[in-house]
Amino acid sequence: MSDSVKENQKKRAANAAMETILPHLSTNTVLGIGTGSTTNYFIEELKNWKHLFDAAVASSNRSSDLLTSYDIKVINLNAAPLIDFYIDGADEINPDRVLIKGGGGALTREKIVAAASEQFICIADDSKRVERLGSFPLPVEVLPMSRSLVARNLIELGGRPIWREALETDNGNWILDVHDLFIEDPREIESKINDIPGVVANGIFAQQRADLVILGSNDGVTKF
Repeated sequence: MSDSVKENQKKRAANAAMETILPHLSTNTVLGIGTGSTTNYFIEELKNWKHLFDAAVASSNRSSDLLTSYDIKVINLNAAPLIDFYIDGADEINPDRVLIKGGGGALTREKIVAAASEQFICIADDSKRVERLGSFPLPVEVLPMSRSLVARNLIELGGRPIWREALETDNGNWILDVHDLFIEDPREIESKINDIPGVVANGIFAQQRADLVILGSNDGVTKF
């Protein structure tokens, strides 16, 4: 798939998400905004409707900066009484709407904002749909002092962790990308990894799966 085709698919998904939430926006609406290239397309569309909702809660500094550049009000999660919709992308999506996220390194804040939202809408191009999670390396955010300890535990779970040295998260932490991990039961693996001392969060969204997935393709969009 060429880059231009994939980008058009992302735009279709983002525009369809905007069409989905548009009838429900009001001057009291607070939106949660994720991080990544597909979400950026959603923000591009959202700027045209900023007069119809109150504010946004961003899952990363990058998204916050982009929202602010379009004069969209950004508030802290602690100041938001309720987030009506959370819109974000994913790196992999299975038929049960369970996701792998975190390719951009914002997984912890993404998981927090998703948990604080009434409805989580995941938008992506069609290539992100998979039958079983795990081909995309699983991001795990760790406290820096625990990197080696966590890595050893991830190896015991059957994975091959690689430190993403070029990245420090917005929380001041590090990312281990876990390759070759067999994810037969996403909820179980998510819990096991979360139980490792030093893990802040991991990129499996099984306990906090999407409520609606919108995939863009050459033929239009698919929702499930």
